[in-house]
Amino acid sequence: MVDSGEDTGGKRHRLMSEINMVPFVDVVLVLLIIFMISAPLMYRGIDIHLPKSSVNTIKQEQRIMVAVDRELNIYVDGHMVSLSGLETILLQKKSPDTDLTVYLKADKDVPYGTIITVMDTVKRIGIDKLGMITEPIKEVK
Repeated sequence: MVDSGEDTGGKRHRLMSEINMVPFVDVVLVLLIIFMISAPLMYRGIDIHLPKSSVNTIKQEQRIMVAVDRELNIYVDGHMVSLSGLETILLQKKSPDTDLTVYLKADKDVPYGTIITVMDTVKRIGIDKLGMITEPIKEVK
């Protein structure tokens, strides 16, 4: 009997019709590791040696937290103050060489007029940066 395929020791060799993915995955993983190691080194930036200056042209930012609770107590950075004392403390903290930002945090039950009075006090003394702190709404899924 004549066989068209090679026969060695009674075993017939067949061609494999599937692609072997193991070498491909090995190469991809090695390339991934190489890029993960080398990527942070590429973002090093440009070496520039800046000249020294005695005058700083960039103003530093100072942040102050003003809070109003539901009993209408006013707090500046955690210390309780009166409405008239708010202006005094903010004037003390305001310096010409820093940018002053005030963040206002008020209880939702505080009357609108009280919040406007606090905001008016902040704006009256010349602080232009005033932010309101809110709590994000939790999404129901």
